[in-house]
Amino acid sequence: MIEERNVFIEERVLHFKQPAGTSRGVYTERRSWLVTVSDGNRCGVGECAPLPDLSCDARPDYAEVLRRFCDELETTGEIPYEAMRDYPSMLFGLETAVLELRRGACLFDTPFSRGEAGIPINGLVWMGSYDEMLQRMEQKLEQGFRCVKLKIGAIDFEQELALVRRIRDRFSFHEVELRLDANGAFPYNEALYKLELLSQYNIHSIEQPIRQGQWAFMANLCRESPLPIALDEELIGVNDRELKGRLLNIIKPAYIVLKPSLHGGMAGCREWIEAAREHEVGSWITSALESNVGLNAIAQFCSSVYGDDIAMAQGLGTGQLFTDNIPMPLEIRGDQLWISGRS
Repeated sequence: MIEERNVFIEERVLHFKQPAGTSRGVYTERRSWLVTVSDGNRCGVGECAPLPDLSCDARPDYAEVLRRFCDELETTGEIPYEAMRDYPSMLFGLETAVLELRRGACLFDTPFSRGEAGIPINGLVWMGSYDEMLQRMEQKLEQGFRCVKLKIGAIDFEQELALVRRIRDRFSFHEVELRLDANGAFPYNEALYKLELLSQYNIHSIEQPIRQGQWAFMANLCRESPLPIALDEELIGVNDRELKGRLLNIIKPAYIVLKPSLHGGMAGCREWIEAAREHEVGSWITSALESNVGLNAIAQFCSSVYGDDIAMAQGLGTGQLFTDNIPMPLEIRGDQLWISGRS
């Protein structure tokens, strides 16, 4: 329990260096709420950052609902976890703030949090024209990334296929791991055909090929697909512990991709990881376009749940997206994310 606590909220708007395109649209700015919890001597800061039209808790009265949860934290000294199950971005922000208040900058006692080890990350190539995506891909490879994630589904599929083909002509799957993210862009009746065409190019996995909420169709696709399928948007709003296991048992994906702001905060993601292990489903963690405040917490959380030696690339390379990001000691070295200045 936190004694003599005060909880403050500050709204922030961050601006993208270049528009971030997905199959759902283009982001030019990012709105978030920073929550500061203080006990009079120390303080902790967390980020609450819902994604419009995607987060299950993105709502017009977001600030008012967040204030009510902050008031409860002030009154009781505890985060109301059960009441916040359906408010994952708010829960994640409060979890982060309370952890920092109690533990300081090292939210978890891990080599990464102490600045002694890095976390492997993938390079991210946003949607754009063929030439734009090719240029971005070239930049990621020149920067030393050995795992690159392409967002697809916004331009003509034949052009996207040609881009994948061009990458594989230059780099074998031993040199570069390719991941795809369709953000639900494929119609179900075209999805299997497109996955078969993509499978010629040694793709690691594809996230959310069809839109979420079609469990029967997604289960059939996971069964028939020549490519491993990862669930992302499918997990949004599935906040009950028992329902998480039921979803994995029905759909049987190869992987799940977890974002604390979308998938239940840190507590909810731990439940997802436990359920995934029980069903022999792989997982990795990514950020959801948070500022460096959220990214720092997600990366430290990632290091705590996957242990000291993280082999699979995580999706934690979004810290350089904004012109006015919040300074944090995060640094990308080659294809790894590090916390600098602690070792």
